[in-house]
Amino acid sequence: MLSIGDLSRRTGTKIPTIRYYEQIGLIEAPERSPGNQRRYAKSALERLSFVRHARALGLPLDAIRDLIRLSENPAMPCSDAHEIAASHLTSTRKRIAQLRRLEKELTRIASVCDADQIGDCNVIRALADHELCESEH
Repeated sequence: MLSIGDLSRRTGTKIPTIRYYEQIGLIEAPERSPGNQRRYAKSALERLSFVRHARALGLPLDAIRDLIRLSENPAMPCSDAHEIAASHLTSTRKRIAQLRRLEKELTRIASVCDADQIGDCNVIRALADHELCESEH
């Protein structure tokens, strides 16, 4: 059995986050010791590692909840998990494209600013007037 501190250290997850995941049902509420301390089984460590890795990949909590549900039902079709991953990949690619547009615009704004005073600063003017941007971002 693991304490919440042990679980935190072994997974790299902050204690408030572990409690939050319990609260929203991503990990099961653990047994309690006679002193009312949380005592986690190895299965909680495995589940939290799963959740942590999924979060590191940017999966939203609802998708993680669906993947957990699928993992608890080994006879379910794998296509459901693939669909979740493919959907997340599509949204990630859209975010990457948006970030590239942002990078291009920020590079342009920052590179043309050679003013000595804020009153003449292109960065400030561009942020105040979206019409000065070259593209939609």
